[in-house]
Amino acid sequence: MSAGAESGVEQMLRQVAPGRYDAYEELLHALAEGSVWMLLWHGRAGSPDAQYGNMEVDGLGYAPCVTSAQELAASGWNRAHEVIPGRAVATALYPDRWGLWLNPHAPGGGVGVPWLDLRRIATGMDRMPAGPLLLSEPAIEIPQFYALLGQNAHRTPAVRSLRRAWVQPALGSPYLAIGLDLYDTSQAAVESVRLMMRQSIDVVPEGLPVSTVAMADEHDPVAMWMRANARPFFDRDAYGGAAPAPAAGYGYPPQTGAY
Repeated sequence: MSAGAESGVEQMLRQVAPGRYDAYEELLHALAEGSVWMLLWHGRAGSPDAQYGNMEVDGLGYAPCVTSAQELAASGWNRAHEVIPGRAVATALYPDRWGLWLNPHAPGGGVGVPWLDLRRIATGMDRMPAGPLLLSEPAIEIPQFYALLGQNAHRTPAVRSLRRAWVQPALGSPYLAIGLDLYDTSQAAVESVRLMMRQSIDVVPEGLPVSTVAMADEHDPVAMWMRANARPFFDRDAYGGAAPAPAAGYGYPPQTGAY
């Protein structure tokens, strides 16, 4: 493959470097639109016993792949492989907390894409903040909003509890996240919660972004952080137990206060 025939994934891969979150974000977009050559440890492409290879880096699991037929030849892989769209493999891997490692044979060892980023590829890049995320208790004082939200939550039977976090994405503006823990996720219940938020949001200072997060989403890094670190500011059940400690390794390399 000549340089002019490089895939979008390979073009972006050459730009990625430590701290270059913009280039990494472009790589994720290219993966979402492109394809990869998955290395099969067992079986053949399309067979029921086909199984991806696996590797572990810093305690986290990844499935190795290459980015073109040329890279496949360069890797020396002598078992079967499967060409698959990036979005499809992301959808298959992230629920089991597996990441994707691109070109592990390359000088420098290639580039790993943690499962949290595969989730963004699978569910929509614009729906999830760019990681790694820096999360903390909100420092901004908006007691009127919290009080009104608590009052409206009290009148919304579907809401069990509410938590909050300040989220600083790797790219983009920081925002206030409200964690919604619901008894009921029926359409009527979800609509009642949307109404609760609409009735409360008017007292938020202009220019302060607010987002909601489903606490039941076991794959959402903000929900995981709030379950582990943030006590509810509204709690219908009023339980006082400590939140369980999180499992180690959500996908990004461990950093204090970061997911």
